[in-house]
Amino acid sequence: MANGRGMGRGPNRHGYQKPKNMGKTVANLMRYIGRSKWLLLVVAVCLVLYSACTVGGSFLLKTLVNDAIVPGDYVLLAKLLALMALIYVAGAGFSFTYSRIMVHVSQKTSFALRRDLFAKMQTLPLSFFDTHTHGELMSRYTNDIETITEIMNNGLANMISGILTFVGVVAMMLYLSPVLFLVTLLCLGLMLLVVMTIGKRSRMFFARQQQDIGAVNGYIEEMIEGQKVIKVFNHEAKAKEGFGVRNEAYRRSATAAQSFAGSMMPAMGNISHINYALTCCAGAFLSIYMGLDLGSLVVYLQYVRQVSQPVTMISQQVNNLLAAIAGAERVFDILELPGEVDQGDVTLVHVRQSAGGGLTECESRGDGWAWKMPDGTLTLLRGDVRFNDVVFSYVPGKEILHGISLYAKPGQKIAFVGSTGAGKTTITNLINRFYEIQSGTITYDGIDVRRIEKDSLRRSLGIVLQDTHLFTGTIADNIRYGKLDATDEEVVAAAKLANADAFIRHLPKGYDTFLTDDGGSLSQGERQLLAIARAAVADPPVLILDEATSSIDTRTEKLIEKGMDRLMAGRTVFVIAHRLSTVRNAKAIMVLELGEIIERGDHDDLIAQGGKYYQLYTGQMELS
Repeated sequence: MANGRGMGRGPNRHGYQKPKNMGKTVANLMRYIGRSKWLLLVVAVCLVLYSACTVGGSFLLKTLVNDAIVPGDYVLLAKLLALMALIYVAGAGFSFTYSRIMVHVSQKTSFALRRDLFAKMQTLPLSFFDTHTHGELMSRYTNDIETITEIMNNGLANMISGILTFVGVVAMMLYLSPVLFLVTLLCLGLMLLVVMTIGKRSRMFFARQQQDIGAVNGYIEEMIEGQKVIKVFNHEAKAKEGFGVRNEAYRRSATAAQSFAGSMMPAMGNISHINYALTCCAGAFLSIYMGLDLGSLVVYLQYVRQVSQPVTMISQQVNNLLAAIAGAERVFDILELPGEVDQGDVTLVHVRQSAGGGLTECESRGDGWAWKMPDGTLTLLRGDVRFNDVVFSYVPGKEILHGISLYAKPGQKIAFVGSTGAGKTTITNLINRFYEIQSGTITYDGIDVRRIEKDSLRRSLGIVLQDTHLFTGTIADNIRYGKLDATDEEVVAAAKLANADAFIRHLPKGYDTFLTDDGGSLSQGERQLLAIARAAVADPPVLILDEATSSIDTRTEKLIEKGMDRLMAGRTVFVIAHRLSTVRNAKAIMVLELGEIIERGDHDDLIAQGGKYYQLYTGQMELS
């Protein structure tokens, strides 16, 4: 499975990986939580008051035993019991209040994290998605953010409450009997040692658990998406084997994480019992021989029980906190990635042309498009695209294109043919600046594309991909994706241009037919027609057709040929096609092989040359 390159962590001797920077992750998370500072202030006050009620209620036992029970003062006993009840009821109220507020804060924080994560992904380059599976990325939104929400709902406030209660109880124990506290201190030191030892191991296992569940989700998403292919090629056994490997890795890491987490409670409980027993023995000795009053001993023993509770609570929540930090780190790994670089200062604007040929910027579509320079100069968009000695590689040191030079004048149709992997699609990706070239230049109307803002550049380009993606929504919405403000009339006109109108009107609800599952209810050819209509409604000056008719049968292809010709009229068009019949009328045909243009010319020129194109066209060689 692909995983995030550049985001990995080195494995330790156990084969598991530690978080890169726990302190930094916590600081990043606190910045999000801190956006609710006024609510957190109320939570802080409630936590302090709750802890004070817990500690103070127990301390009243000293007065109750010494001044009420031993002397037999039942009036005072009743008053003290009522006071204790009032204190504990108040404590319960404070606990309820901060718990409810933390639910609100946690949901607000998770909302902000999901929003920012989604927004960040819109800025990342295409290369990022090439190295991450969809399921693994989805795991950041679900499992990772859910672990953060869970610790904030239940764990964070309880941890702070436990710490405050622990400090208060320890202070009262020192006040009551410094000698007895030495016994307690020994056991507390042992508890701390257990927490540190188990917590250290838990942290790396919880980090690995979050990574492994992302791997499982990614594999499941990929297999579900490819179920048809799996069944066609009887790949079920291999798919189950692959899932088994990832599921087993997740089982191991989850078992290790939960085993350490589960061992915390019994260990702390047993130490607590030992502490209580030792304190009882020492307290009895002090009461008999050192004059320790009975009330102080009763309160101290109560505190011995209480001091283990916050330690146990903290130790339990530490495991959940470690899981949340591991999840948060995976979220912030993406949030901290640099976005797609765009230093362009040339923008695309609508213009109107005067009778004398002058250009004036306008808000509506006007008479066309123009490039607006930083100094305000307007240059009419014509669609002149040129490659000058372009060198490109997806992976450093492994060139895909070797010194490509070509040009497409305004209104020309340029076709690329060649074997799979020859570099055809790569060239069109570079026009869009989905990737950055290593050397050479690509110019658009004489302007280096690196000077053009990416949004403006891509707005000027229409593209129909071989792999069509349809979004959940109506057919009209999917066509309108090419131009969000398109009217119903423009949508219908675009569908007619692509010859999609006929099949759309035969659907139960026509253009209002609702599509789900990537348009699974439509045939592949119908989905391709909608993609062509989407490009048509955008009305771009430059059009890229990447195997745009590959999923359409020959009869359907002939039906839309006139529509495609109308769509391409007056535009600069780049066509990638396996069917050579679709590129015969191209102004220039580029034959690519291993990232180089080995032949170029129109159809008649290439046939006359008798080279590879001739062999492909006459069937002596097949495109792979």
